[in-house]
Amino acid sequence: MISLRAIAPSLTRVTIAAAVGAALHIGQGDSNLVDQTAVDFARAVMNQMEVDGEVISCEGAKDNAPAFLKREKVGTGIGPKLDFVIDPVDGTTATSKGGKDVISALACGPRGSLQILPDDGYYYKIATGPEAKGRITMDMPLEAIVQIISACKNKPAENLTVILLDRPRHEDILKRLRRLGVRIILIPDGDIAGVVAPCLPETGVDLLLGAGAGPEATIGATAVKCLGGNMFVKVYQDKNDRPNRLQRLRDEGVDVEKVYTQNDLAKGDTLVFAASGVTKGELIDGVKFTHEGATVNSICTRLPSGTIEKTMSYLRFKGHPVYEHLT
Repeated sequence: MISLRAIAPSLTRVTIAAAVGAALHIGQGDSNLVDQTAVDFARAVMNQMEVDGEVISCEGAKDNAPAFLKREKVGTGIGPKLDFVIDPVDGTTATSKGGKDVISALACGPRGSLQILPDDGYYYKIATGPEAKGRITMDMPLEAIVQIISACKNKPAENLTVILLDRPRHEDILKRLRRLGVRIILIPDGDIAGVVAPCLPETGVDLLLGAGAGPEATIGATAVKCLGGNMFVKVYQDKNDRPNRLQRLRDEGVDVEKVYTQNDLAKGDTLVFAASGVTKGELIDGVKFTHEGATVNSICTRLPSGTIEKTMSYLRFKGHPVYEHLT
């Protein structure tokens, strides 16, 4: 039986490193530089960990952006056999433009515990907090979902907050939400923070809806499962799909009609989700540089305990094996 409790702080250090690397280039207009520095910093920390790890997926590879290699070995090779799904910068474009709501995030579990949805097109996602668990389904109309969450939280629909990516594909959803009178937060890039936010009451977010990428679904599902929430994910189809996409997904073992839940994408009860803020956002505040180094806000949650740890790290770059060259 693998226990991830002892290495959870190390996992947070990975996302901290990626966040610092990305934050060095906020607003400079170079997405590849954002990704490359975040990956380099995260890799340096991961390879210090006493684990036999593999990165089974890293967001960015399909766009030829800097990323971890698929099945890249990480860690010292001595220790528990672990799988990682990592998004060093969930919101690369937003970072390069100086936008909000960017985080670095990862999911970790024993070998074989994390299922990846191929990064080929989009997947429709619904995420809610523990209050609505078991009360909604993917096939319910949006209006019914809002009504049920309103009842579960004992507050009127106009006091609910729904978060979703600001994309043309969500125009119909936006129109329907506005008719319901709910508050809406549109995020520019990256939806992991949006998936996690409804599970944490202090964010004020009640529901995530919309279509996003596959690797992020697994990272988000891991967080939702650790936090006791509910998530649904299904292959999203639209007129912009690339030719033969559904067949490619079937060839990779995806059931294109199945509604995946957090229990399908993150199996078992030994899991860790960690994230650190790159820029200011709804879930976590961003990196702030100081004369000695930087401050970084992070969140880490794990099973089986369900522990949630929120930390602010004060980094001193001088003498640090990862950040020394920044001084």
